[in-house]
Amino acid sequence: MAPPEAVPQAAEAAGDTAATVLEARSVSKRFPGVVALDDVTFSLRAGETHALVGENGAGKSTLIKVLTGVYRPDGGELRMTGEAVRFSRPFEAQQAGISTIYQEVNLVPLMSVARNIFLGREPRNRFGLIDFARMHRETGDLLDGFGVRVDPRRPLHTLGVGTQQMVALARAVSVNAQVVIMDEPTSSLEPREVETLFRVIERLRSQGIAVLYVSHRMDELYRICDRVTVLRDGRHIHTGDLADLDRMQLVSMMLGRDLSEVRRSGVTSFAAEGHEAARTPVLTATGLSSRLQLHDISVSLYAGEVLGLGGLLGSGRSETAKALSGALPLDKGELTVDGTTLKRLTPAAAIRAGISLLPEDRKAEGIVPGLSVRENIVLAAMPRLSRAGVVSRAKQDRIVDIFMKRLRIKASSPEQKVGELSGGNQQKVLLARWLCLEPKVLLLDEPTRGIDVGAKAEVQSLIDELAREGLAVLLISSDIEELIEGADRIVVLRGGAVAGELSGDDVAEDRLLEVLADHAPQPADRDPAAQEDPR
Repeated sequence: MAPPEAVPQAAEAAGDTAATVLEARSVSKRFPGVVALDDVTFSLRAGETHALVGENGAGKSTLIKVLTGVYRPDGGELRMTGEAVRFSRPFEAQQAGISTIYQEVNLVPLMSVARNIFLGREPRNRFGLIDFARMHRETGDLLDGFGVRVDPRRPLHTLGVGTQQMVALARAVSVNAQVVIMDEPTSSLEPREVETLFRVIERLRSQGIAVLYVSHRMDELYRICDRVTVLRDGRHIHTGDLADLDRMQLVSMMLGRDLSEVRRSGVTSFAAEGHEAARTPVLTATGLSSRLQLHDISVSLYAGEVLGLGGLLGSGRSETAKALSGALPLDKGELTVDGTTLKRLTPAAAIRAGISLLPEDRKAEGIVPGLSVRENIVLAAMPRLSRAGVVSRAKQDRIVDIFMKRLRIKASSPEQKVGELSGGNQQKVLLARWLCLEPKVLLLDEPTRGIDVGAKAEVQSLIDELAREGLAVLLISSDIEELIEGADRIVVLRGGAVAGELSGDDVAEDRLLEVLADHAPQPADRDPAAQEDPR
């Protein structure tokens, strides 16, 4: 546990006696087939910075949307300074004093800084016209208070991302906000801009404004947050002082792993110990870097093995898969497949080299729901199935029949719309699409997320089978059991860089949790300079 001196100074200002400004009591939210929030209770104190953490699907975004009036809760209630409130739209939440800054700046690029800050509530003169002089003066005063100097008349799109974030923050607090919600505010910022944001947060806290801070970056959380709330699978898991939790404990709460029972549980359909990897790599990536996303990623993948790629939300897992498949532009780095270096890494070049990617979001980036099972399966193979521009239907039917049987795709016929299938069968259709290209390397990004237990077991067994047949498989998963039991080796990412590699006896849950949590340094080991009041 961290000693008392590890608590951020602002935590003392917030204090246990600080008034509760915003509270959610037993809030629930359901969507068809999904319970997004299940009896969640949460409170936010005046003058504190409160971390909201959890993996994908934990319910963070849904809770924010309930707090800001985007969604109405199906159960429970919200209270502002002790009074029950009901928001039917975001404007009502804003009027009550709740402002939100999203990861993507929600402003108008072609308008001036001042117009963006006062949009919809511009000051007027006695003739009812916009008082530009007053608006520019008040904009300057607002930004000066944040230590940002910029011409209020300047078009927003001419500013850097960090300065645009400051404009968004100025707009948020200019409406007399009592609560400011920040959703991944530093994801696109340079280190210097992050420091500016932290200074602004300190000023907000000194003014008694509560900040709800959503971020996957643990260094930031331990530096600026007083308390933390952990969500998992739509449920409230923990709320308490962040300084009372070390990183390992926090990660364990987020992932649902009991540290006293770390073991190989045998609950998946994997049997990774049966894989026989080749002695030379089929794929070698060296120094892959993409601005603010990936930093000097180097990995090797061998035919006949399953290489696990682990990391917490925001660690760069999906970005690495996209980089290897040519879908993420790189600033530098080199990719070699079967001894041949790809001179220009594009999706088409990657496919030609034998690399196939099954993306994390199958609905947005994978399936075409309005097309049939047959059309979805042969979509990537159309050039191979055509001759002189004419596509052979007989070849299509033969390939589709083979993969529907092999993957046990359940559909009324190959002509059934993919959008009508279950999530597990949609995932199998995507797998079939790429397998019919006979790839050398298969990149699987969360291949079993959101599918039922039976389909999950079938997909896991198929991954095993493919590796035994000599395919090189990269398995990205936020499911620790799936990684431990499915992978021969595990490369762990943190902050867009390789944090470690586990192999042999080190492929175990306790070791993986240690690397995921960055067990050192702990909160007690922070740089004292980082705790100085930046004001």
